[in-house]
Amino acid sequence: MDRAPADAATAPTVSGTPTVPVAYDGSYDRFVDAVTAPTTAAPARATGHPVLRPGATVMNSAALDAVVKKSCAGCHSDSRKQGNLSLSNFDLATIGQTAPDVAEKMINKLRTGMMPPPGRAKPAGDTLQVLMETLERSMDARYAANPNPGSRAFQRLNRAEYERAVRDVLGLEIKASSWLPLDTKSANFDNIADVQMPSATLLDSYLDAASEISRLAVGDPKANVSTSTYKIARLASQLVEVDGAPAGTRGGTSVTHNFPADGEYVFTVALHAIPTGQLFASTAPFDEKIEIAVNGERVAILDIDRGMSQADPQGMDIRTKPVLVRAGPQRISATFLRTFEGPVNDNITPLGHSIADTQIGAQSGITVQAHIQNFAVTGPYNPTGVSDTPTRRRIFSCRPLAATEARPCAERIVQRLGAQAYRRPLSANDVKGLMAFYDEGAKDGGFELGVRQALEAMLSSPHFIFRIEEVPATAKGSVAVAGLDLASRLSFFLWGAPPDSQLVALGRSGRLQDTTVLLAQTKRLLKDPRSIALSTRFASQWLRLQDVELVHPDANQYPDFREQLADEMVEETELFFNHIVRENRSVLDVFSADYTFLNESLAKHYEIPGVVGANFRKVTYPKESHRAGILGHGSVLTLTSVANRTSPVLRGKWVMEVLMGSPPPPPPPNVPDLEKTGEAKDGRMLTTRERMEMHRENVSCNSCHQFIDPIGLALDNFDVMGRWRIRENGTPLDTRGDFYDGTKVSSPGELQAALLKRPVPLMRSFTQNLMAYALGRRVEYADAPAVRKIEVAARASNYKMHDFIYGVVKSDAFRKRSLVAHATPATHETIPTPADSRTR
Repeated sequence: MDRAPADAATAPTVSGTPTVPVAYDGSYDRFVDAVTAPTTAAPARATGHPVLRPGATVMNSAALDAVVKKSCAGCHSDSRKQGNLSLSNFDLATIGQTAPDVAEKMINKLRTGMMPPPGRAKPAGDTLQVLMETLERSMDARYAANPNPGSRAFQRLNRAEYERAVRDVLGLEIKASSWLPLDTKSANFDNIADVQMPSATLLDSYLDAASEISRLAVGDPKANVSTSTYKIARLASQLVEVDGAPAGTRGGTSVTHNFPADGEYVFTVALHAIPTGQLFASTAPFDEKIEIAVNGERVAILDIDRGMSQADPQGMDIRTKPVLVRAGPQRISATFLRTFEGPVNDNITPLGHSIADTQIGAQSGITVQAHIQNFAVTGPYNPTGVSDTPTRRRIFSCRPLAATEARPCAERIVQRLGAQAYRRPLSANDVKGLMAFYDEGAKDGGFELGVRQALEAMLSSPHFIFRIEEVPATAKGSVAVAGLDLASRLSFFLWGAPPDSQLVALGRSGRLQDTTVLLAQTKRLLKDPRSIALSTRFASQWLRLQDVELVHPDANQYPDFREQLADEMVEETELFFNHIVRENRSVLDVFSADYTFLNESLAKHYEIPGVVGANFRKVTYPKESHRAGILGHGSVLTLTSVANRTSPVLRGKWVMEVLMGSPPPPPPPNVPDLEKTGEAKDGRMLTTRERMEMHRENVSCNSCHQFIDPIGLALDNFDVMGRWRIRENGTPLDTRGDFYDGTKVSSPGELQAALLKRPVPLMRSFTQNLMAYALGRRVEYADAPAVRKIEVAARASNYKMHDFIYGVVKSDAFRKRSLVAHATPATHETIPTPADSRTR
């Protein structure tokens, strides 16, 4: 029998087996020795992986198996399978080989402290901590013995990447949504390869886009008349000046439109009607005019006929006479002339700034501002040619002065633009193929049409649309990512865009594969303004800011909500995250920052004084503020609400899924909607908490809600729009709850403290999301040791943002690729990431 240390009598025991300290160096052989023959030893050497805590205890595998069977297998049995997990046959010695997915699920739940659940008996002392750390060391050792950096077949440019690639090559701003379908998301992100398989319809969309973009870039003096329409959201306020519009205007829209040729164009404005089909209610005041402007210069004034009706032949449309406009990108605006200053009398027109509620204006006497529904451009009529544009200057870097100079000039253009489009120098075959398209176009329409057709072929080429990484034909196992492919990986990770010439040159020479050079380039890219993509692309999707668009607060309960306010909320969060990146601050600021970024409008919404002007700036919260980190951001609080009330369930679920990386299981079938859980006996409206308590009386619901609800209730003082409140339906709010570890939480500050008691799972969840976005694939269980290694390394610097980024870039998963799939059992799954559901 192994001899216990002198203090073994006080050490925690399991099934009569005393726990004893043991050293572990991260290797698989040492792991086997550690769990089967515990001894007292010196501290382990640093390996970059989680290792034994000073003074920690380790039990042998039989003792740990007994812990799992006693504390876990009762619920997670073959018959009950709670959480879709069975531990009836748990065996520490073999789980890493037979069920790595189960091991990593256990590690995640034990790290967050969620298992055993509240109310269930837990082993004494640090037994669960020992089990979790032993599992981690076991999995790290097994993956170290058989490393697999993972792989993906290819990636294709999604909408955002396509727009940036076109801008980099041609300097042309486009909206990819005009041609490409919505991107499918996986693991929270729209750049994940496993859902990017092309279809015939999708490829047709890329072909259509290439045709139209090349036409707009070069210009088309023979362009046919066509119409482009810009829609204005119903929630958009008509009282404020929109970005890009001329001074002295309000409402409407201002956009950059690419005109294919010099010629005449007709601008059409369609107005919204009230439910009766009329433009205004019968007693509405009237003094409305619409200004049409091109590049800030007025080209037309449209008078509005107050008698307009949907029953009229013209409907609600008014249009200009033909207006001469030059080819190329031009800023066009359709806005109302501002005829009044100061606040609007909200006692008379409380909802007139937008038409979010379709019943507004239905009753006689309610005044409503006119609202633009669509702004359309039709033309060109009588085209006269194509003027010089910034895009044409970028394309036509040379001009033939004789017929013999045309093809050589075109070839130089093709080689230069093609290298940018393909993100590498062109091969002889690449040039030959593109020049064949030039020859065909030049034969029919001369030099410019030939270049346009070559450009169309370039933009529709798989070398532009897809990011296919080259692998040596003789390679086996895993190989280093080629230099040019590594350049693309890095630039699309940090910029969401193709690599620049310096990165391509380093990739082509092979120097980028050197760790020192790779990190130097990472630092350079982070300093570049284009690194804001980490905020607008990565953070926006990680935090699900796109869901703000899905919530339209009830206009009668929240008349102040408008499209511009929603946009400002999203911008606040993106600027906040960008500040953390640019200043290399701790990622813990995401949870605890006492500052944010506000403009005057959003500051007034939060009731924070002293902020003047439309520009965003860093603002420190007042001492009496209840806000800290993103849990006080209007974007997060709105996207986790429903139209007519807050949703503690959505808010708790969002925190568990997005921040903690531990999503609750989906609700059982036939769960009644929260709105149908009954009414108060005294006839008053129930508070959300009262409805939730009635809802939780269902035993099958309570098992999950005991985790979700206390988190969401702690944020319930924030209303649907993210404003602070103390009552709901006239009843004082009761936000008290017990965090799943027993901590009392009743406010955002107490919730923040409860979360930060366990920073490790928060930071590992962040790392997992960052890796998935950087790699363009789902993070799998074989990647978990790398996630842990990055988190441990960042912990030493208090989780500075750049340490996470450097850790991802230096990882084998980023710099290498496997030529075979992960060798895992049939039960293997990817690390669980929440679906984009809105279960309430």
